[in-house]
This record gives sequence, C-alpha cells and structure tokens, in this order.
Amino acid sequence: MHTQTKKWFYGILPILLLAVAIFGMFQGIDKVLTRSDIPLEELTFDRVWAEEGKIHATVTNTGADPLTIAQLTLNDAIWEFETTKEQLNRFDSAEITVPIHWVEGEPYDVTIITGTGTVFSGEIAAAQLAPKADVSTYGMFALIGIFVGVIPVLLGMLWKPFIAKLGGKGYTFVLALTIGLLVFLGFDSLWEAIELAVEIPGAYQGIGLIVLAGLGTFLLLNGVSTYTESRQATGSDFNHKLTIAYLIALGIGIHNLGEGLAIGASFALGEVAMGAFLIMGFTLHNITEGLAIVAPVARESIKRSKLLLHLIALGLLGGVPAIFGTWIGGFVYSPVWSLIFLAIGSGAIFQVVVQVFHLEKQESNAGGLMTPAGITGLMVGIAVMYITALFVTA
Repeated sequence: MHTQTKKWFYGILPILLLAVAIFGMFQGIDKVLTRSDIPLEELTFDRVWAEEGKIHATVTNTGADPLTIAQLTLNDAIWEFETTKEQLNRFDSAEITVPIHWVEGEPYDVTIITGTGTVFSGEIAAAQLAPKADVSTYGMFALIGIFVGVIPVLLGMLWKPFIAKLGGKGYTFVLALTIGLLVFLGFDSLWEAIELAVEIPGAYQGIGLIVLAGLGTFLLLNGVSTYTESRQATGSDFNHKLTIAYLIALGIGIHNLGEGLAIGASFALGEVAMGAFLIMGFTLHNITEGLAIVAPVARESIKRSKLLLHLIALGLLGGVPAIFGTWIGGFVYSPVWSLIFLAIGSGAIFQVVVQVFHLEKQESNAGGLMTPAGITGLMVGIAVMYITALFVTA
C-alpha cells in the first residue's frame, strides 16, 4: 500500500469502526432495552404577545417525540384557535392565534393540550398591545438604539486628545483602565449568556452554544490580529493598533446589540417603564466604551482626514448594533439567538483584552499592568463599570 494511502487509511479506520459500532448498537438496542410507549413530549413557548382582537403565541417542539396540538385553554377556559401547524416534529415551530377581545393590563394564561393530554403553558403577565412592525415603530426603536449605543460611544471617543497628551504613567493608567472596562463587559456578556443557557430548553445545548460561539469568535479574531501584526512587521501599511481599536469596537458593538435586545424585548412585552429604565441605564453605562475604543490609537499619528473617517467608523461599529438589537428584541426576539450573540460578544471582548494587555506591555514606559498605575487603572475600570451597571439593574 502506498505510504500516503496508508496514512489516510489509518486516519479514517477508527472513524469507520466507530460508525459500525454505533450502527450495530442501535440495530440491537430494542432487543436489550424495552422502550416505554409513553411519549416524551416537550413544548416550549418562545413568545406570547397581544394584537388588537387577538393573542398570539409561537411554540417549538423541543422534545424527543413528535406531538399534536389538540386543544387550547385561555385562563382555564377552552378556546377556539388557529395554528400554522398541528403536527410538530422535533424543533418544528408553529404560530397560534387566539381571537379574543382582551383587556389591557389583565394577565392571560395560554395552555396547550397535546393529543396525549400533556399540558404546556405560557402567559402574558399584563396584556399590552405589542409593537407593530411599521415605519414609525422601526424609527422609534432606531432612535432608542442611537441614544443608547451611538451617542454615548461617540461622546466617549472625545477623550482621545486628552489621552494623547498623557505621560508614561498616565497612558499606562488609561490602557489598564481600558482592560478593566473590557474585562467587566466580557464577564457581563458571558454571565448573561449562561443565565439564558439555563432558561432555554436543554435540547438546544445552551452551554455548548456558548463554548462554540465564544471560543470560535476568540480564535477567529486572534487570527485576524496575528495576521495584521505580521503584516505590519514586514513593513506593509497595516496599522496593528488601529486593528485593535476596530476589534474593540466590534466586541463592544456585539455587546451593545445584546443591550438593544433587552430594551426591544421589554417594549414588546409591554414593560414600558422597564424599557425606559434600561435606556437611561445603558446610556450612562456606555459612555466609557468610547474611551476603550480610542485608547490604543490615542498616540498614533494618522492624517486628520483619515483619522476623522476612522473615528466615525469606530463609533458606528461600536454603537449601531444597538439599533439592530432593539429591532430584533422588539419584533422577533429569540432567547437562543440572544445567547449566541452574547457568547460571540464575550469571546470578542476577551480576545481584545489579550491584545490590549500585550499593547500595554509594548507601549508603557512605566512598567506595564503590574505597577501602581496599572493596577489602579484596572480596578478603577472595573469599578466604573460596576457603578454604572447599578443603574441598569432593577
């Protein structure tokens, strides 16, 4: 056998034997184990909302067996309903419509009874007209996103001239402050993703999604950063510090998308007071993010015309995702996609933390992070984010 062929044969052989073993096990498993005839049904309510004269619900079969939507009760009373699909296989979804003249502010419990008599429930805590996907509503959510994401990030970037004039210890402090801000944001995104992973059905494998999305993003951005650093080392026009700034803006942008999701979802669920509270809290929370974006390039000599374009692009990259977040949260909110976005954001932010840490070691004339200036900046960054986060926590 040819050497190259032999190498691939030995590489593929274990996989083939494993496939044969699995096939044989499933062929004979019924003879060893007797499966219960009781179906393992699980139905998840993705969203319940109210429109004029109707209550809607979207549901997904997250169980191992197919199921049939047979009956529906509304506040314990059997009710007529329409559904886009009665027979649901695994991961199939359906939208259910219940015609009813609901009363604003009243709670409504929607219960679905399957063909086997299994009961699953979802609810509207206080009935409120859901936002309609029209031009005015899109515009309103866009303004909220601009106010929450774009404006505070751009305002924070106005610190660039101040940072550029700082001495060695001052610049060390600012870079360490940036690391502190990003560390807090990274753990904040990761924790929110873990909370969602606990809440969503186990069939989605929430922790696996976090590892896949978060680690995948970390490694991808690490490859991008390594590439630009190597190109700069060979004398090309690539600016590695500018790349780091763009990576920071990207990570912050994904994080702000998650904030937009929370705001949009609160309005979709009729929690207007909570939505307004989140808007004010996130706006205050996000003004420090502009500082984190411009810190790596504060001392870079870039032509004024190009610098202005880069600053605008960085601000938009960091802030505009909040607009898309409000749209997604307000109209098509999905906890699974929210989890994925949060995991991607945490992976991106943690990768940037590594890059800023290396940058500080290279640029600092005051000894780096493990100095009084560095440690103080790190702790002040974390403390600032913690204090501003208190305005977001109800």
